[in-house]
Amino acid sequence: MTLIKSISGIRGTIGGHTGDTLNPLDIVKFTTAYATFIKKSAGAQATKKIVVGRDGRISGPMVRDIVCGTLVGMGYEVIDIGLATTPTTELAVCWHQADGGIIITASHNPTQWNALKLLNSKGEFLTADDGAEVLRIAEAEDFDYAPVEQLGRVTTDDTTAQRHVESVLQLRLADVEAIRQRHFRVCADTINSVGGIILPQLFKALGVDFEILNDQCNGHFAHNPEPLEKNLTGIMERMRQGGFDLGIVVDPDVDRLAFICEDGTMFGEEYTLVSVADYVLGEEAKNRSEAAGSTEAMATVSNLSSTRALRDVTEKYGGHYAAAAVGEVNVTTKMKEVGALIGGEGNGGVIYPESHYGRDALVGIVLFLSSLAQKQLTASQLRKTFPNYQIAKNRIDLTPDTDVDAILVKVKQMFQSDSTAVVNDIDGVKIDFPQAWVHLRKSNTEPIIRVYSEAQTMQEADELGKRLMQVVYDMQ
Repeated sequence: MTLIKSISGIRGTIGGHTGDTLNPLDIVKFTTAYATFIKKSAGAQATKKIVVGRDGRISGPMVRDIVCGTLVGMGYEVIDIGLATTPTTELAVCWHQADGGIIITASHNPTQWNALKLLNSKGEFLTADDGAEVLRIAEAEDFDYAPVEQLGRVTTDDTTAQRHVESVLQLRLADVEAIRQRHFRVCADTINSVGGIILPQLFKALGVDFEILNDQCNGHFAHNPEPLEKNLTGIMERMRQGGFDLGIVVDPDVDRLAFICEDGTMFGEEYTLVSVADYVLGEEAKNRSEAAGSTEAMATVSNLSSTRALRDVTEKYGGHYAAAAVGEVNVTTKMKEVGALIGGEGNGGVIYPESHYGRDALVGIVLFLSSLAQKQLTASQLRKTFPNYQIAKNRIDLTPDTDVDAILVKVKQMFQSDSTAVVNDIDGVKIDFPQAWVHLRKSNTEPIIRVYSEAQTMQEADELGKRLMQVVYDMQ
């Protein structure tokens, strides 16, 4: 079974048997359930509009047609923004004052996958409780479609990419002039998805010279779409040939972001958020000092599987760091709770509330380039200014017989009597040691257990992760 229903939406492989995959019948069912939920939750403030955007996947047009037709059958006006990034679609919900939005993308998953990511009227992902209600409605098939005289319609909006670019340029800490004066030359890999449409618009607006690899938005991903070092040999080799200040990599829906230094080495996906947060905190601290402003501690948030470097950078500026469970909605919830200036995830996801509460690679790019331009550093020089941790990212494929809960209980019990370990079980099990940590959790997007571990060296991190993985293997 490859149909996964989680806090990250409804995700599955295309084709196959109903109930097991993301096929036309199940797309109708979950879209209808979502529309039913939105109708109930919107109440008197309803605009009867839902925004739909999609990435460049081969299955995208098919899924889009089914989603839009279903929403019309539910009586909604569908604002079809076409090929669009996830953050563009999130912003478009607010621009159109819609009741919600559906993003058709499976993010970093391979080409055979697709998904329905569900948004509320703020352009933010549904909470766990709201998502559970959608699933309940779908399971009950408690549906009522609109009569013929109340059918909806589909309208299109092809302006959202440009509006997104313009909104990023207007951010308070986007130093567009400094970027233009630096005359950056960048190489970007957009994996043959929607990044190939919007990034050239952003670079042109910033006065950045650029070369785009895999720029055809045709859904034929040039390599594994997750922006990890092992998948990025093409752009790394292009960077080693010289002539570029920075390499930029985005995933198929452009909410994750990784940088490559001018010498072809990885900046480190975990350090995307760290570097941008360092810039934001530094500028905010400077502005507060000059204006004799608030003395309230600045806050940042990332998920439990993200590097400690964000905590270290935050504390350098006298700020407070908080950790959240994995999942974008969990991070944004914690950010609102603590009033975070910036937050995100160690997978290259930057969330900057001044723009919106969603991961946005365009925001990350502009703030990162602003930092480089102001500090007059190369990417490799900037990387050396941060604490140096190494994260090993391993995975365990699940079988139908795997008892994940029993595994996590076993791991937790192993360390409860260890005075050097702090155990956190708000999301799987994370064990913090004085100089390292390891985190085991069931993925929201794939049938796997993710095993992330961090230490001073990659060998130490990998050994720690493998030690815990062996516990799992022994139980299977």
